[in-house]
Amino acid sequence: MHPENHLALHHARAAELRAEADAYRLAAEARHPRDLRTRLGWALVEVGLRLAATPKAAAAIP
Repeated sequence: MHPENHLALHHARAAELRAEADAYRLAAEARHPRDLRTRLGWALVEVGLRLAATPKAAAAIP
């Protein structure tokens, strides 16, 4: 293989990797609201469970 061919393949692969990295960054940025929504959902579940457990604890204290 000639050095020119090797260099051309290297440049092509580097361009592909840069494009994949850009696509990954865009996908990661779009995913953040979903992460926030998931954390908020679990926080609401935790609050709901605490509220559901509160009357039992209050009833035990006369």
